[in-house]
Amino acid sequence: MGRRSLIGARSMFSLSESQRCVREVARQFAEDKLFPVAAALDAAHAFPRDVVRELGGIGMMGCQVSEGRGGAGLDTVSYAAAVEEISRGCASTGAIMSVHNSLYCDAIEKYLNSEELLEEFLRPYASGERVGAFGLSEPGNGSDAAAAAATAVYEEGEWVLSGTKAWTTNGGVADAAVVFATTDKSKKHKGISAFVVPTDAPGFSFGKPEDKLGIRASTTASLILDGVRVPREYLLGKEGDGFKIAMRILDSGRIGIAAQGLGIARAALELAANYSSNRDAFGKPISSLYAIQLKLSEMATSIEGARLLTWRAAAEKDAGMPFSKSAAMAKLCASEAATKTAHAAMQILGGMGFVTDLPAERYYRDARITEIYEGTSEIMHLVIATNLLKEYQATTSPTPA
Repeated sequence: MGRRSLIGARSMFSLSESQRCVREVARQFAEDKLFPVAAALDAAHAFPRDVVRELGGIGMMGCQVSEGRGGAGLDTVSYAAAVEEISRGCASTGAIMSVHNSLYCDAIEKYLNSEELLEEFLRPYASGERVGAFGLSEPGNGSDAAAAAATAVYEEGEWVLSGTKAWTTNGGVADAAVVFATTDKSKKHKGISAFVVPTDAPGFSFGKPEDKLGIRASTTASLILDGVRVPREYLLGKEGDGFKIAMRILDSGRIGIAAQGLGIARAALELAANYSSNRDAFGKPISSLYAIQLKLSEMATSIEGARLLTWRAAAEKDAGMPFSKSAAMAKLCASEAATKTAHAAMQILGGMGFVTDLPAERYYRDARITEIYEGTSEIMHLVIATNLLKEYQATTSPTPA
């Protein structure tokens, strides 16, 4: 029986040679540059600016940006494999990389309607010289992306933006942000538009950096827009396209967050397996105990299952297929695998899992956010069920009277 093809002639169970090469480059970078500094970055809440520049130097800050615009031109499967490896070394760096690539660069390349502006707002970002952010959430709307209170008013050839965007990854350090604002309140979600906004524009400021449970080397802060003026060309897509753009970009972003969850989960499993193999109790390694083996087995199985879902979603995107449901499934399963695996690792390490001598407690803290940002687990269930019901309605005959 032939193998199912998802990436050209490749099976969903293997990577191509070029994809393996990308993964190996990312893995080596994590080993050399991230593992040695991740704990210190976390403790200091320090944004790893030099690391980000080095990531840019190996193509990781413009993974899917076309080569003609300064990026690496990678497919989504390669990108997912790279984010997993980087996140295994440092989940904060994985978050920075994922948001910058999936939410900022992808939105700019797809929807900014000016080659001249792409040179300004994409090329230096793809190289890692500059960092981008994505301003969608607000203090009062949470998961309700259609309820944007921020406004954009067109005046004399410019858009004037006012409002606050909350919980913005890379907020405080970003050089530009994709910002969503209401341009016509009467049209509800169809009255939301998207803009690229340089953070040095008059009236733009950052809120105080958030003091977070995890991914503490990834700076998170509000974007405050007080009558910020941008030229009309800074509109992404067309007026009123903002909600549609946000949903499409978030679908892609969820593949990145799934990969981040996989990286955290893998790091936790590797730590637990190594520790249990070298920690003796009752005269033998604790890895020989059934209770420990059961945990390790469950950890490994959840990771492998989540990775297949992640690669499938990535492959569907690369093939031009609908991937919203698959991306939500991948994000849901990978984020839950990250949290459960990190929890299990702490149990296996016992007291050593609760102190900072070993990274188990950091993995536990870092994992938790993956079930929340870019759509909570509850929203993922909603996305999955909505798509599932549409599929059944399209293929199922009406029930006879």
